[in-house]
Amino acid sequence: MQYMLQFYENPEERGKHKDPAQVEAYFAGWTAFIGMLAQSGAMVSGNGLLPPDTATTLRVKNGTRQVVDGPFADNREILGGYVILDVPDLDAALNWAARVPCVTAGSVEIRPILPPPDA
Repeated sequence: MQYMLQFYENPEERGKHKDPAQVEAYFAGWTAFIGMLAQSGAMVSGNGLLPPDTATTLRVKNGTRQVVDGPFADNREILGGYVILDVPDLDAALNWAARVPCVTAGSVEIRPILPPPDA
């Protein structure tokens, strides 16, 4: 079964990206986690995301595009990245999610991937 782990970080956790005293340890934790996940064979794909201020939000109303710079929602936690897993069940996905570096300062959403339609 495939699951998407979505990594949400609060502003304090995100601030470690720019703090010279914390940036090395911050990224070392992520590098170790992703390396362990990839080596296990459970990781299908994944990416980190640039900050929300680089986003563009699109809505179409009555056939007209409405484009807004930045995220539409104002959230304390922001989506920082994701990983797609292929694991036997939700328990296995939860075990991986519990190891994500941001889980103690943010959250990890675990969502099943919609299976492809039958051919």
